[in-house]
Amino acid sequence: MEQTSTREVYENPWMTVREDQVRRADGSPGVYGVVDKPDYALVIPLEAGRLHLVEQFRYPLGLRRWEFPQGTAPDRADVPVAELAARELREETGLRAEHFTDLGTLDVAPGLTSQRGRAFLATGLTAGEHEREAEEQDMRAAWFDRDEFERMIRTGVVTDAQSIAAYLLLRLHEQQL
Repeated sequence: MEQTSTREVYENPWMTVREDQVRRADGSPGVYGVVDKPDYALVIPLEAGRLHLVEQFRYPLGLRRWEFPQGTAPDRADVPVAELAARELREETGLRAEHFTDLGTLDVAPGLTSQRGRAFLATGLTAGEHEREAEEQDMRAAWFDRDEFERMIRTGVVTDAQSIAAYLLLRLHEQQL
């Protein structure tokens, strides 16, 4: 597929939306709406078999959701993903980690957005004060054992696709050890 033109239709400090005119392999024209967002980091804090999650209000859904700490850099900044992981962990939970293990790449919604993420396992954790952004002021954080986390997935309490996929990456990583 070949892009023949593009135009930006919206932007804010966190994303841009563009409309691309394309030519398909058979020569016919098409259109794609694309949400461009910077890459994100997702962190799985793990200590003594327990996982640390955050719960926050997700405006597009109108619901509070439990998920692993995750996020992007403000103003679409280009920040090394490992540095971003450490920042997101500290910002949302107050935790600092001695070790970050890269678990793999996650594509959020490849039919809609260019955004990609990296999942990290954080170990050797030390508690501290969180540094939440204004949008995160109602965020809560808590520890869950794995059985409870998996039950939360099965019962629809945890529905964040990135968190669920990252947990699978963690399980696959642990099988290799």
